[in-house]
Amino acid sequence: MTHQPPHHWPAPPPPQGYAYGQPPLNGFALASLLVGLLCFPPLGIVFALVALAQIRKKGERGKALAVWGLVVSLLLSIAAAAAVPVAGRALEELGERGGSGRAAQLRGDVAGTLVDAAELRVGHCFNVAGGDLLAESPLVFRIDCAEVHDAEVTSATSMSDPQYPGTEQMRTAAAKECWSAQDTYAMDTWALPSYAELYYFTPSRRSWREGDRRLVCVIGTPNEDHRGSLRNDAGMLTPGQVEFLKVMKGVDEALGEQPDAEPADDLTAHQAWAWDMDKALGAEARLLDTVKDRPELAGPAGVQRERLEVARRAWQEATRAKTGDAFLDAWDRAAAALPVELEKTLRGAYGLSTKVPEWLEGSGDSGEASPGAPAVPGPGRSPSRESA
Repeated sequence: MTHQPPHHWPAPPPPQGYAYGQPPLNGFALASLLVGLLCFPPLGIVFALVALAQIRKKGERGKALAVWGLVVSLLLSIAAAAAVPVAGRALEELGERGGSGRAAQLRGDVAGTLVDAAELRVGHCFNVAGGDLLAESPLVFRIDCAEVHDAEVTSATSMSDPQYPGTEQMRTAAAKECWSAQDTYAMDTWALPSYAELYYFTPSRRSWREGDRRLVCVIGTPNEDHRGSLRNDAGMLTPGQVEFLKVMKGVDEALGEQPDAEPADDLTAHQAWAWDMDKALGAEARLLDTVKDRPELAGPAGVQRERLEVARRAWQEATRAKTGDAFLDAWDRAAAALPVELEKTLRGAYGLSTKVPEWLEGSGDSGEASPGAPAVPGPGRSPSRESA
């Protein structure tokens, strides 16, 4: 029995726009997974939803990819949202320790807490990277003065000039202001270690235009592992010590006004300086007259008082000198009349430091005075207290 072969219906035509074979993969499905994993999870969620809608409408492939993209993007978005507060707290703690970003890179192993230089106040101690107090805009790390530190603030004020005074004028004004501040902050200048130097931070021309007028004066000790405050002001001394140190500061200041030129080249300026020296030593003599009855001071004060009169007569002769050589001769006699040993003994009686500083005696690190060394340097022996 024969049978007719089964009827074969032609295959249905493919959807319009498609080629024969599998339907195409939806691009948003793949993008949702990639974006969710590698880039921005919230955008992956959007891509996944778009992909699912297009797949339903167009019959494209990629539903599984879209579902995975949606799940992964949702999970990562939730995790990211939960991590934000934790990251914020971590950054805040890191910032408080001065260890974030560029600051962490620059600070190296500097001890202390990173602060804005504008926060420095009198009495604060701080470190800078590498101990370089001359660096341009150094990072400042405040630290307890009991720890090793590079510098200690003696003054922090705002300059009153209406306009930027210029670089050299700024340096001159800053040096004068900071020497005065240091002598007030550490009144017993003999007690300062030999490695302590004066530094200051001044506004630049640019920062001045931006409103920065702050002058910060410091005692720098970057070349030694210095611990402890160098503060030795009026609040830490007896009234008698303060009175004596103020008078001696006047002598030092008068001494520091020595003219730059040689007496033979500018005799008039030197005569005026000699007059100032006589006045400063006169103030010291009047002070010693008031303490000559105090047992602990009577002996040293009496000897110093006698030698002051000898020195003053020599300075008075210098004011009347007719030639440079005559001035130099009087100056030498004034210096020889006041050996540093006398002031050392007098300071000891006042309970002050007796270690002669290098800037005055110039005898080396030991600070021990040489017999006969002048307390008031003679020609060619003027003290040098240069700021770094």
